[in-house]
Amino acid sequence: MNKKIDLNKSVFELSQEYPELIEIMAGLGFTEIKKKPVLHSVGKIMTIPKGAKMKNISITDVVATLMNNGFEITGKMPETSETSQVKKEDAAAPVKSDPENRTEKLKTYLKRLGEGEDLETVRADFVREFSDVEAYEIMQAEQELLKEGMPLSEVQRLCDIHSALFHGSTTEEKIANAEKEAEASMLRAKAREELAKRESFPKKDYSDKNARAAAMEAITGHPLFTFTRENNALSDFIKEFRKTGDTSLIPEIRQLSIHYAKKGDLLYPLLKVRYGISGPADVMWTADDEIRDEFAALAHEDDHGNEWNARLDTVLTRAEEMIYKEQNILFPICAVNFTQEEWSGIYRDSKDYDICFGVINETWADAETRPSDGITAPGSDITMPGGHLTPEQLTALLNTIPMEITFVDADNINRFFNEGPKVFKRPGMAIDREVFSCHPPKIEPMVRQIIDDFRNNRRDFVPVWMEKGGHTMLVKYMAVRDKSGKYIGTVELVQDMEFAKEHFLGNLS
Repeated sequence: MNKKIDLNKSVFELSQEYPELIEIMAGLGFTEIKKKPVLHSVGKIMTIPKGAKMKNISITDVVATLMNNGFEITGKMPETSETSQVKKEDAAAPVKSDPENRTEKLKTYLKRLGEGEDLETVRADFVREFSDVEAYEIMQAEQELLKEGMPLSEVQRLCDIHSALFHGSTTEEKIANAEKEAEASMLRAKAREELAKRESFPKKDYSDKNARAAAMEAITGHPLFTFTRENNALSDFIKEFRKTGDTSLIPEIRQLSIHYAKKGDLLYPLLKVRYGISGPADVMWTADDEIRDEFAALAHEDDHGNEWNARLDTVLTRAEEMIYKEQNILFPICAVNFTQEEWSGIYRDSKDYDICFGVINETWADAETRPSDGITAPGSDITMPGGHLTPEQLTALLNTIPMEITFVDADNINRFFNEGPKVFKRPGMAIDREVFSCHPPKIEPMVRQIIDDFRNNRRDFVPVWMEKGGHTMLVKYMAVRDKSGKYIGTVELVQDMEFAKEHFLGNLS
């Protein structure tokens, strides 16, 4: 039976049906498909055509490769606003010849190429006959050639020639080119918006930024005191490893993931949202993720040969460069901009994170005596259809539920986190900030897509299973709607599912 790839199915579904697809897609440039957390999250909402568009990979090349590996392509390309516009324009244009005739002509061009005819001669005839061509038409022509007896190896040999013939002529490529320009225009508009936003903030004097950062780093317990000590410890671990080659130091170095998580939760979003300084969030946050991911990938490989050691040396160098950037760029910028109240909030939130590199959080006396900006709840009951509770009772109830609960309102603003230890940290300072500012750049598109689907009634929930800290976790995103069905927000529920594994596996034993 032929293996069939339905382009309307998610990448996750297809990978479960055909595990070999993971290596094929990775070879095409979809490298993150090999990361289980990405496959089990983004992969569940991403189709191959959408992924190709995001990665700027030609869908024609993708389809040709899939065919070369014995897959038959089914399903339609998802319609976008741009393709709708193309169709509207096509309606006013001369009607194309019937599909069967077009397919036969395309087959003729492919056969001429296969017989060794000059590419430019065939291309000239093609241009006279076709103003554009759909990717599925190329697929169909190639599939019919296979059915007529052309060996798969011959079709494989011709794929590059086919691509050269049709390059720039497919509707998908024309749309992609238009989208690239649209994306570039959007980036330019975003840059202008960021600059305009920055103009709305008071001008800051950066002439003494390093001195101000150094002064804060000298205050026992201050966040910059702790961050700097962590960087010093990390630097020592890396130097020791380079000197001795002792691989037992690698797990110690990998604790940088905790250090990076604190930066990502407590520093980057505050700079971006409160002060219009988006550079660190857009650039350094992405680098943090890449460094952390590379260490994780290396840890899972058994072959520690020359290539492995070269990759390790590169990522260690990147970690050293990040230490320099933090101490000389990020921390001084924070020192100039953050208020005493904000530093106190960062200090309090940082207590929820694990210790890294053996650096214990010391007490910052000034922050301990400064009152926190807690929410003062009214003394009267909160009345609901199912009864009524005091704020104290409701708070205790929500904190008792064995889940991490986050509520984001219809305007994409963080409104509530329950209290208690969390696998996914939720700093109190993120309340009243846009939810997208709390996610690293590589995750933000997925979060936006989920919320957009909820808002437009395309979905009601998205479950994501993942491994975190050796535990199986279920992260469930759910649309919150009122009685009339109106979207009023999104709730994220995080639950440790180890208890279920123990229960069911225990019953089986």
